[in-house]
Amino acid sequence: MKLNQLYKISLLVVLTGLLWSCKDDEPDPVLEPELTLEEEINSWIYDVMDEVYYWRLNLRTPIAATSDPSDYFNSLLNKPTDRFSVIYPDYQVLINSLQGVSLDPGYEFQLYRIANSNDIFAEVLYVKKNSPASQLDLGRGDRILSINGTPLTIDNYRSLLSQTSSTHTISYLRYDEEANGYKAMPVGSITPVEFPEDPNFLDSIYTIGNQKIGYVVYNFFAPGTTGDNTKYDKEMDAIFAKMKAANINNLVLDLRYNGGGFVSSAVNLASLIGPGVTSSDIFSRTKYNNFLASNVPSLSSVKTSFLNKAENLGNTLQGNRLYVLTSGGTASASELIINGLRPYMDVFLIGDVTFGKNVGSIAIEDEENPDNSYGLLPIVTQSFNSLDQSDYSNGFTPNISVLENTERLKALGDVNEIMLRTAIAQITGQPSSGRFEKFEREVIVTTLQEKIRMGKMIESPIIH
Repeated sequence: MKLNQLYKISLLVVLTGLLWSCKDDEPDPVLEPELTLEEEINSWIYDVMDEVYYWRLNLRTPIAATSDPSDYFNSLLNKPTDRFSVIYPDYQVLINSLQGVSLDPGYEFQLYRIANSNDIFAEVLYVKKNSPASQLDLGRGDRILSINGTPLTIDNYRSLLSQTSSTHTISYLRYDEEANGYKAMPVGSITPVEFPEDPNFLDSIYTIGNQKIGYVVYNFFAPGTTGDNTKYDKEMDAIFAKMKAANINNLVLDLRYNGGGFVSSAVNLASLIGPGVTSSDIFSRTKYNNFLASNVPSLSSVKTSFLNKAENLGNTLQGNRLYVLTSGGTASASELIINGLRPYMDVFLIGDVTFGKNVGSIAIEDEENPDNSYGLLPIVTQSFNSLDQSDYSNGFTPNISVLENTERLKALGDVNEIMLRTAIAQITGQPSSGRFEKFEREVIVTTLQEKIRMGKMIESPIIH
């Protein structure tokens, strides 16, 4: 990220004036001491934030320029309003993670305390395709009791979770329907590797009575990988082409585990869903700080249009309605989808209150100092829909409240899985006749909360 062009021109004029005003008989200037690397990095951080930060007028007074860059960056933030701006020691690791590439064992889980004890168990949410965990007989709903032979407890779980970033073993149980109880599975060993995670986790079509229901599980917003930067968007296009050819008349979009990602993929997905939308229709409006809006004409009134997509199936949806499955982890770009489509259709939410993030970031690196590896993700924008609405900083409240942790987890895509089952009942008007055991349990933490992409809405870089 380079400084604003206007700023650089002004600086050049000042420097030129100083050079002409120097006279030969003046004493040599006093040389400034050479800056330390920390001072160079912190100077860059301040210059970036003083230009692009959404709350630029509320920048805090920085701590000493010799401070650790992470501490320096955090000292500038407009807290408590800004809960989201972050700095990372390695820009490339940041970019890889946002694209779904990271050192990963390949399974996500949530932790619960076992009643009346200090013991913890981890319940597997899903296993990623082509991951190390996928080589094991490990599945959604399995309960992990120990890591590297040590039982999980309220006191040690954070330490044990950190061990999953290297080779580790897990001891786990699986529910046996016939025995109506859990049985031990063979101890499994997992070695994390760096692999590209595909956000297009699952898609299915169900025919129930006179309803044909499309179901899509989408776990983060990324257009592709470094090798193919539109791979995942093209996969999503193909999924919608298939559902359109099958003449579905209802769509359930599962964003319960989707913590955000790239806005470009949100535009692509919304363009596949909005009824009859074209590039003449506005998906979202993006607002920058007053400095950028005043000095960079292209940022004064930013409107993002839908794309023209042959695979769009919005006009086929019954009641002009989209069903979205949500949780407290449905954030940023996921909420942008909800907000951006609401002016065009009935977006019906099933699940929990969403995360509540209507502001976006830009990934920024220092292109001029090769010794500075830091990457910044400051809040740079606020997003609005075509009606100029942006009132979801506290999250979207669902039309039907459902928590998946109140039942034993069934496979994603199983019509008896609690959240999909609720959506199907709403579509067909016929509640399920099955009997399902209910639990009262509180999630302590999920591994998804620790992902770099959690709660991120990544805008395209600013081009001056």
